Amino acid sequence: MTREPRGDFYPLPIVDQNTRPGAVTRLIVFIVVLTGAAVVFGIFRERLGDPFLLGMLGVLAMIGIGYLFATAIGFVQIAPRSTTDELSKAFVDSTPQGLVVTDIKGRVVYANKAYGEMTGASSATDIRTVENLLSDIPEASAIVYRLSSGLRDGIAGDGEFRLSQSIRPGSEPGARWYRVSARAFNAPGRRQPLLAWQIDDISRERAEQERFFLDLQKAIDHLDHAPAGFLATDQEDRVTYINATLAEWLGIDLASFTPGATTLPEIVAGDGMALIRSVKADPGTTRNAVIDLDLATVTGEILPVRFMHRVAANRDGVAGPSRTIVLNRTQGSDASAELRASEVRFTRFFNSTPMAIAGVDLLGRIVRTNAPFLSLFSTVVDRDAVDHKIRLDTVIHERDRAAFSAALEKARLRQADIAPIDTVLPNDEERHIRFYVNAVAEGTGGEEAEEAAIVYAVDTTEQKALEGQMAQSQKMQAVGQLAGGIAHDFNNVLTAIIMASDLLLTNHRPSDPSFPDIMNIKQNANRAASLVRQLLAFSRKQTLRPEVLNLTDVLADLRMLLARLVGNKIKLKVDHGRDLWPVKVDIGQLEQVIVNLAVNARDAMPEGGDLTVRTKNVSTDEVAAFGYRELTPADYVVVEVEDNGTGIPPDVLKKIFEPFFTTKEVGKGTGLGLSMVYGIIKQTGGFIYCDSEVGKGTVFRIFLPRHVPGVVTQPVGEGQSVASTGEAPPPPAKPADAARDLSGSATVLLVEDEDAVRMGGMRALTSRGYTVHEASSGVEALEIYNELGGKVDIVVSDVVMPEMDGPTLLGELRKIQPDIKFVFVSGYAEDAFAKNLPPEAKFGFLPKPFSLKQLATVVKEVLEAD
Repeated sequence: MTREPRGDFYPLPIVDQNTRPGAVTRLIVFIVVLTGAAVVFGIFRERLGDPFLLGMLGVLAMIGIGYLFATAIGFVQIAPRSTTDELSKAFVDSTPQGLVVTDIKGRVVYANKAYGEMTGASSATDIRTVENLLSDIPEASAIVYRLSSGLRDGIAGDGEFRLSQSIRPGSEPGARWYRVSARAFNAPGRRQPLLAWQIDDISRERAEQERFFLDLQKAIDHLDHAPAGFLATDQEDRVTYINATLAEWLGIDLASFTPGATTLPEIVAGDGMALIRSVKADPGTTRNAVIDLDLATVTGEILPVRFMHRVAANRDGVAGPSRTIVLNRTQGSDASAELRASEVRFTRFFNSTPMAIAGVDLLGRIVRTNAPFLSLFSTVVDRDAVDHKIRLDTVIHERDRAAFSAALEKARLRQADIAPIDTVLPNDEERHIRFYVNAVAEGTGGEEAEEAAIVYAVDTTEQKALEGQMAQSQKMQAVGQLAGGIAHDFNNVLTAIIMASDLLLTNHRPSDPSFPDIMNIKQNANRAASLVRQLLAFSRKQTLRPEVLNLTDVLADLRMLLARLVGNKIKLKVDHGRDLWPVKVDIGQLEQVIVNLAVNARDAMPEGGDLTVRTKNVSTDEVAAFGYRELTPADYVVVEVEDNGTGIPPDVLKKIFEPFFTTKEVGKGTGLGLSMVYGIIKQTGGFIYCDSEVGKGTVFRIFLPRHVPGVVTQPVGEGQSVASTGEAPPPPAKPADAARDLSGSATVLLVEDEDAVRMGGMRALTSRGYTVHEASSGVEALEIYNELGGKVDIVVSDVVMPEMDGPTLLGELRKIQPDIKFVFVSGYAEDAFAKNLPPEAKFGFLPKPFSLKQLATVVKEVLEAD
């Protein structure tokens, strides 16, 4: 069976040195083997003596051995060559791309016919490698060098280049584009890899690309110079394309326009985005809508336009990109200019009003809406609701739908006195809405109007919150005034009790049987005084001694006390903020606040837990992130007391700072703890808030104003601290000062409207050697002062008195004697009255209730002061 020539199937390669190697060598070896076999058998024939038989055996042996050897070396083949090899070689030989294979020394191993035709080689001797062919051509040399360097490292590569003339000699003139690629591969029977270079003429492909690009440029040019604007956005509302017409209208420089850098909300004015976002496509579809709205130019001007808007959604319903044709509503014929202007004015008024507006038919179905309506009810109403005429009462809470139906019936009867409807959203009862329903007059010509009523909606959530806050503030203020009044009167009673106890104790020795009873009276009076201080703290009228502190030091000193208070079951962690700003607070009151919060946290974790006290600085820019309504922007130092206890229910959380409110059992709490904390922080000028979630824990945040040296705190509202205008005396005497001489011989004018307090003070000062004149009011004090001819060394006066109070008395006396020494006695805080005194006034201050010793100490110190 003979084979047909390969040229009948595919073009013959111009060079193919990759046939089976060593065929001639194998033939020579085969002949030598046969000859050697004949000689050997000839020798055996002479020795054995049977020439004929041995000759036949020798011939047969030579033939068998030769056939087996020829088969082993492949000279004789039993089966034909593999069909797969033939197909592979046929494919490579017939490929239209030029292919040349070389060894690592640059010798050509194979080149197909296409390579020869492309390079102008007509025989094997004319074949040149790609490197030899293109290395001297500047346009291609860089790419060939890069590919050759890559092949040395075993890296394949490709590249494209343009030549001013074809690489085939004698071809038609004109530039040509080529693509060249190179790679290394391993071939059977070769120890070293071969290098395959493929070159292809892509001039026609590049010509098609250039033609397509020119067509695309023409399409873009047509789109840019169209009389209408066009823009495209992605699923995140980023503008990916804008034509020159729309860019010119908006004043956008296309040379600096970057796709995706500008968003649609940046160029849509007012609530227009609510109209755009209301257009939603069903999953796997697109949807078209016509929208009248305003765009904002780069100079801030308003451009009325009409959107021919198309949106798409994928199969999962996720919004995709959008395409929009934009019509300029200010352009058109002069004949329709007035009508067009009227439409623009109405559209702008309808969509730009801050009030949500919707037209409803007789059945209460939505006919049309403006942009604020879609924005306000975005979670309930969209363009589908308008297109399908969804009932408007779907945005009204179920309990108020009957009232809306009644109002709609009145509108149908064209009645004018329709009361507004206050309701909440069905899916969010924290959002309060007020609806106004107005009747619609008949249409022109007497026809029935499409709308039966126009409904206006206003978001009153903020108003409701302010009303609740105002009501709570008024309630707290009223209770605070009541508590302050009670505390003032109670302080007078306690002062009389304590002073009477002190007088009794001076006349009874510790061995006296009555001495323990008198001490018991005084101790219980002091306990009552502590309760009064809590009431004053709540009413923000207690006496504070503010000083500049670093909270890191305060909490470090307080840590051991807190650890003992919370017990072993609770893990206490104090996290100090870095570089804390200084604050100006009363250290005793601040420690009481933190201790109170820590004890509350302990009670919320009966089975144990974690209690964290942390501090940090919060700048003015960071205040808004907390979302607290009353917190004014400023620099604060924040103290957080956080636990992971039982948490506080929302209904209880609203009342925790109210006085006498407690969730503890009867007899285990007065309900004044957190109200006292609230009062102390507010009087200091700070803020306190509580965030809690049932089952997860509670965190109290205290915002203390940053103290700036040289800046005096001024009152900015109720509860804010004020700078002291007087010279306040030091705290009451410590035990180390007990031996101090408190006697004196000065003349004292004692002014007090409470008889018991006045009598006790008079006896206390008289017993110390002072000459005391008493008065029950400011008017009487002035009379006595005049009777004495001004020979008064010091005046001790109550602040709150009938006819003339203490500050007024000081003012009158300073007119007569500007440097008169004065001591105020009051159950209220010093700041409560100091702001009403002249800045240069000097005075001492003694808070009620006080003991005889404290009274004598303050009088002595003020007399000795320069």
